[in-house]
Amino acid sequence: MITLNDKTFTCPIDVSLHFVNGKWKILILSHLHRFEKRSFSDIRNNLPGVSEKMLTQQLKQLESDRLISKTVLSLKPLRVEYALTDLGRSFTPLYEFLSQWGIRYLKENGIDYLKDQALYK
Repeated sequence: MITLNDKTFTCPIDVSLHFVNGKWKILILSHLHRFEKRSFSDIRNNLPGVSEKMLTQQLKQLESDRLISKTVLSLKPLRVEYALTDLGRSFTPLYEFLSQWGIRYLKENGIDYLKDQALYK
């Protein structure tokens, strides 16, 4: 067992999964990887089905884990911008692998995402 920051992990994979667990974290990180900087509404609009509460929680966790940074652009109205940190960018091979694997799987099932990607956000 590994104890880190008052949490117990079974192995290094468990440690890694801690940072990207759940449905939304990896999608948020990969979105920021692709677009570099995004506002809260840009991220929300790109993740159909995520509630504002869940998105807020996931963004706070990612910021607390130092995978993303948050910059306040204005207070009234509140405008913020999120970006990957160097630590968040270190997951780049994971984002790229998952994307390529998904594209290959879609193609094998008759969907050519690369050809028709303008149809997707």
